[in-house]
Amino acid sequence: MLVVGAGNAALCAAISAHENGARVLMLEAAPLEERGGNSHFTGGAFRFAYRGVEDLIAVLPSLADDDLSNIDFGTYTEEQFFDDMFEVTEYRTDSELCEILVRGSRETAQWMVRQGVKLQPGLGRQAYEVDGKFTFWGGLALHIWGGGPELLNALYANVERRGIRIVYELPAVSLIRERGVIAGVVAEHRGEPVEIRAGAVVLACGGFESNPEMRARYLGPGWELAKIRGTRFNMGAGVNMALAASARPHGNWSGCHSVAWDINAPPYGDLAVGDQFQKHNYPFGILINARGERYVDEGANFHSHTYAKYGGAIMRQPGMFAWQVFDAKATPLLRSEYRIRRVTKAQADTLEVLAHMLDGVDAEVVLRTVRESNAACTSDVPFDPNVLDGRRTHGLAIEKTNWAMALDTPPFHAYHVTTGVTFTFGGLKITRNGEVEDLYGRVIAGLYAAGEMVGGLFYHNYCSGTGLMSGATFGRLAGRSAALWAKQRAPAGVAASARE
Repeated sequence: MLVVGAGNAALCAAISAHENGARVLMLEAAPLEERGGNSHFTGGAFRFAYRGVEDLIAVLPSLADDDLSNIDFGTYTEEQFFDDMFEVTEYRTDSELCEILVRGSRETAQWMVRQGVKLQPGLGRQAYEVDGKFTFWGGLALHIWGGGPELLNALYANVERRGIRIVYELPAVSLIRERGVIAGVVAEHRGEPVEIRAGAVVLACGGFESNPEMRARYLGPGWELAKIRGTRFNMGAGVNMALAASARPHGNWSGCHSVAWDINAPPYGDLAVGDQFQKHNYPFGILINARGERYVDEGANFHSHTYAKYGGAIMRQPGMFAWQVFDAKATPLLRSEYRIRRVTKAQADTLEVLAHMLDGVDAEVVLRTVRESNAACTSDVPFDPNVLDGRRTHGLAIEKTNWAMALDTPPFHAYHVTTGVTFTFGGLKITRNGEVEDLYGRVIAGLYAAGEMVGGLFYHNYCSGTGLMSGATFGRLAGRSAALWAKQRAPAGVAASARE
């Protein structure tokens, strides 16, 4: 069988297919040095349900040897996971796919560890130290050690041990369909078409976020100007070849995952920088647009529940940019992404000087906005970054509902951001077995999809860490189903050879 793509979902599909007795070939459009799709650019947040520390130890046994006396992992039950998915998607998430994702999430995490992926507690990213104790929030207790690069290193080592071949710079361009059954793909090698036959095909080659024409067509005017957080190779080829074979579109085709991204980042992701152009700690400051005004409630929720839609909000601001403004009190809370060398930053000892350093912004309005915001902050509720602390403003046109603190302690610092698109939400309709459906709800025999090509899970917004879990869950599912289908259709001798 064939797997198209070579990122997290594709690698999980290939490993799962091999576990279930298939011979697997993987096709990657990128060259070797740029392989891995968007997975290379992830920070490694990995969302799964757990009822307490015992469940975490079941996933990461070495955790039992650590001193956990100053760590409160809390719980993140299946019910909490469902609630988050319903909230961020406004109850539009595909209930069948969402149930597969949530109920299988912990077991998928255990499977990933068995494949060689290393996890670690997300201290400092999803838990701050307050009064000597770390308290986890947002359902992301464990992260992938080393983020995307180490995730890929582990999975590539796994497929290499299994003898699974990956062919680079060989993009698939169309599906071969015979008597209603997918029989392989046509790929392109140095401009020439190459037919590659297979008993089943798994499409796991990402969405269309790298394609400016498709962004403008589906996301709307102006989106062709957005920067891309990840790979330059997600041009929508997999989506287009499936649609050409009458696959059924599914999900939020005008929506995407997009974040605050350094305004001077390159048009596509930089492998050397990874995800560090992102700027996620806005809940502890204020967001200012070109008019010098706030435009969202920065403290509406933890960043992991708002960052994927607040990036899109920047696109609707004049000039398609914003400034994140903080004072010295926030500095200890800012993640490493605020301290990289390639950061667009302004800093001053007074707000008056800082306001005039913010390129493209009305400085006088900035000062008025900050003073009004400072005056609206109350001090009757203690500040606590680990909870929705309810420390809010009163009397503003757009209130800040948590973590509202006056910007009054120098030095003051600000970060210039625009929109960085991560992946697109629109994709293909799949069954509970990972099979791609056609326009009329029938299964396209021999065709499966996983990862960012699966439509229907995300609408409007997104919870951090869900993408990696979705890629692993549906990659594993598609690989297993495709292997069983391919074995069923293969002559006895071929099936036996595959098992060997």
